[in-house]
Amino acid sequence: MNLKRNEFFDTQVLGHPSGLFVLFFTEMWERFSFYGMRALLVLFLVSALGIGGWDWPRENALALYGTYLALLYLTPIIGGTLADKYLGNRKAIIIGAVVMTLGHASMAIESNPFFLYLGLGLLVVGTGFFKPNMTSFISVLYKDFPEKKDGAYTIFYMGVNAGAFLGIMLCGYLGEILGWSWGFGLAGIFMLLGLLQFTFAQGIFGDVGSRPNKEDKTIEADDHKKIEDKLNPFTVVDKILILLVSVLGLTWVINDPLSKIGTVNFLEFGGVDYSGKTIVLTLILFIYLLGSRIVRYSPITRDKMLAVVIFAFFIIFFWASFEQAGGSMSIFAKDYTSRILSGNAAFIFNIIDIIITVVPIAIITYVLFLLFKQTFKRYFISNLILAFSFVLIWAIVIWKIYTNFHTYSYEITYNTYQLSETINSEEKTTIFPVTATTVLPENAVLIENTTVVLSSNDFVQNDKISIVDVDKKGANFKYLTSEQAALINTNIDATVLRKKDNEIQIPATWFLILNSLFIIAFAPLFSKWWESKYNPKPANKYAIGLFFLAIGFAFLAYGAAGIPQGAKTASVSIVWLILAYLFHTLGELCVSPVGLSYVSKLVPPRMIAFMFGVWYLALAIGNKTSGKMGSMIDEITAKYDISTFFLIFTFVPIIIGIIAILLNPVLKKLMHGVK
Repeated sequence: MNLKRNEFFDTQVLGHPSGLFVLFFTEMWERFSFYGMRALLVLFLVSALGIGGWDWPRENALALYGTYLALLYLTPIIGGTLADKYLGNRKAIIIGAVVMTLGHASMAIESNPFFLYLGLGLLVVGTGFFKPNMTSFISVLYKDFPEKKDGAYTIFYMGVNAGAFLGIMLCGYLGEILGWSWGFGLAGIFMLLGLLQFTFAQGIFGDVGSRPNKEDKTIEADDHKKIEDKLNPFTVVDKILILLVSVLGLTWVINDPLSKIGTVNFLEFGGVDYSGKTIVLTLILFIYLLGSRIVRYSPITRDKMLAVVIFAFFIIFFWASFEQAGGSMSIFAKDYTSRILSGNAAFIFNIIDIIITVVPIAIITYVLFLLFKQTFKRYFISNLILAFSFVLIWAIVIWKIYTNFHTYSYEITYNTYQLSETINSEEKTTIFPVTATTVLPENAVLIENTTVVLSSNDFVQNDKISIVDVDKKGANFKYLTSEQAALINTNIDATVLRKKDNEIQIPATWFLILNSLFIIAFAPLFSKWWESKYNPKPANKYAIGLFFLAIGFAFLAYGAAGIPQGAKTASVSIVWLILAYLFHTLGELCVSPVGLSYVSKLVPPRMIAFMFGVWYLALAIGNKTSGKMGSMIDEITAKYDISTFFLIFTFVPIIIGIIAILLNPVLKKLMHGVK
């Protein structure tokens, strides 16, 4: 790399090049948008129509969620290849950011199915251009400084999680409190700001990444000398297999939610569903394609590629379990966790929430200040956009804190009716709320029930209000404005009995911020660990990560042990979710940033963006598996219990972790001295 042609290494912020923090903030706003939307998607789909949701069954919502995540990680293969051959990293990043901005804007019109599906599609396409090229761009910038890559990727990964933390917290809060379109819309605003900030700061990179990556035919041998590598062009058979795998794989991924949501099943013939056979055939063809190509490389490249494939195998199982966070764990937080706090507990939570909100933002703002000192004059517009972004963040945070301290809890009364019927000689009683369109059956018994709702309005005793049963389970009710009540026929008339002491309900999306918060807290410690003499072998890092993941699910399984078979709601302590997110985060720190670093070290430079795409293919398989397994929560809960559901995710990572330890000697040999 000719360092005179760019300013990337000219100035320092916290011991790292200032240019790295341009990428840090660009990635932070993109992750803000992605995780902010992800936190809301499943909750929006399963929520009642009265509060703007689509009232979908959990299985359907998790099927769409899994397919969306899978497609997000499939398109980077195409985006990475186009960048390598035609666009260059920077053009691909800008194209991706523009398309994703349009996608988030479309999703803000979530009440119209066309715009929501269009938005998801645009996000999938945009991510394909953006994601592999951000990570490979860092690899290109640091290609002459391989010893600094681990530290650079750790800082970059902190940017990823700073964005995730802010996005989940603010988009999730606005979506649950003000309405889904507010949350989806905020994600789009910050995607746009990230795009503009990156575009106006490109001068700091010089010519690096502005053109397609040059085809470097050399590789590093065991003695660290550069030698000529054998090229491996695609054969006709390779191209046919790629086409078959792509068509069959995409058909299966897209068909899964379609067959549940609608009446379309592309893989059903003669009344027989061939979905299972299709995905098995696709995986067999893909493994053959991958294996047949790898054996044709030169021995050193072949071995290093095999090491990447083995790491990708571990990643599939890790993310299949880890990504329950946005699916089944969000449902567990919403339906099975006691999220209402009152009195001193509510006050203490509000104080803790302020601390974990304000302190990380203050730290990131300080990093922004340091970047300003180094680059403000040369990149005035970019820094001005960054400054506006943080003014907006602080404004929303201050409003959030104010709203939390001015939200009141009201005990209310509403009418229900009771029906009794005899099934198999047993009398079963069911209670239904009296809604605006209820016609009481002749044998119905009217009963007055009480519940609690939260509102920032200042009601008094005997005020008449409207509420909605959020989950249709008689356990979670939400206040409706008169405008909202007029739009639906499931609203319930209620009367205010009294204002209760200070009481709050923790948003279900709040628990998702714990992952990012723990990463911000623990990433520096893990970075020091990797640089110390106690740095584990690569395979052992994956094993440790998988064991941490298993411990997290073991806490959930233990916490849910008292929930009876088939239960749709419960009120277990929030402690179990907090512990689960803590150990899942520790596991992620052992696996995710380290994996990105190893791919960049093992793969020849000419294939770097493409191989990052292949790495994301492993993530796609893991994420789709996550959605597929998560959608079984109701089936497993009905047949066994929800504790059994979480035990599955406890034992699988333990088994894969043991396999990783056993493969450690093999991987060491395959990596040819790469550390």
